Amino acid sequence: QVQLVESGGGLVQTGGSLRLSCAASGSISSINTMGWYRQAPGKQRELVASITSGGNTNYADSVKGRFTISRDNAKNTVYLQMNSLKPEDTAVYYCNTRIRLVSGPYEYMYWGQGTQVTVSS
Repeated sequence: QVQLVESGGGLVQTGGSLRLSCAASGSISSINTMGWYRQAPGKQRELVASITSGGNTNYADSVKGRFTISRDNAKNTVYLQMNSLKPEDTAVYYCNTRIRLVSGPYEYMYWGQGTQVTVSS
């Protein structure tokens, strides 16, 4: 019923920038919080940043001042602008959203397929 399509990952040198996008489509009534998580090899998945429908943002301490999350509600899309990238940012990045479907009153959590971000030193 809902698809999340991520794009924008890749290989970049230390200090470089990347912009991730995640577009939601399907039988969507409304989208609540949208966010980005990441998982490095051998580590647990962790929250990178999130943004509410009202635009309130939250960031992991490790990315504050370097990453910016934003959303385009008309396009059901969330973005993650990543600047001053470091090797420790290397991970698979996953989009996460809480969506209310047109078919009912409840919210459901959805995950994107993941996009690899690799920062070389």
